[in-house]
Amino acid sequence: ARSGPPASPIAEQARTAPDLAALRAGVAACTACGLCATRTQTVFADGSGSARVLFVGEAPGAEEDRTGVPFVGRAGQLLTDIIVKGMRLERADVAIVNVLKCRPPENRDPTPEEKALCTPWLERQIELFDPKVIVALGRHAANFMLGTDGLAMGRLRGRVHRHAGRTIVPTFHPAYLLRSPGEKQACWQDIKLALAELAKGE
Repeated sequence: ARSGPPASPIAEQARTAPDLAALRAGVAACTACGLCATRTQTVFADGSGSARVLFVGEAPGAEEDRTGVPFVGRAGQLLTDIIVKGMRLERADVAIVNVLKCRPPENRDPTPEEKALCTPWLERQIELFDPKVIVALGRHAANFMLGTDGLAMGRLRGRVHRHAGRTIVPTFHPAYLLRSPGEKQACWQDIKLALAELAKGE
């Protein structure tokens, strides 16, 4: 499993958090990396996860940093449409998180150290939400969730992955779909794969 430094107090705090409320409080107080100095607030999660679907993005943006909620703004509205209109689920019933809980300045890519330090929070979120299907949004999140490095979305999407005991379906990030609407149909094919996994055993 991915983790931060072996002696990281964050890893221990995340691992022992008994519930999401305690984990959220731990994230809010985190000062493990320099992003704590530039954030407005941490961005923990949205939704209850009762539908057993977890969406994972890369990092908060400016709107997320302002509101404390992941995937708001235009990209967030498109994700909501995918969930509500496409999957026929309520946004409140899925769970939405990012690999990073703080916004990198100017929306730059997270550094490997930032991702490593933040990973224990995400790993505990996954344990507590316990999703049946994880939908990784975008190349960065997909590579991170699958333990791969720098693979293009064309190599990752279009199929179901099993990694670290979890079912993962990578697809395009909503922000990319806003720039490349021609890929929306391919995204829908990925979402149908996630729905088929969700329906198994029911």
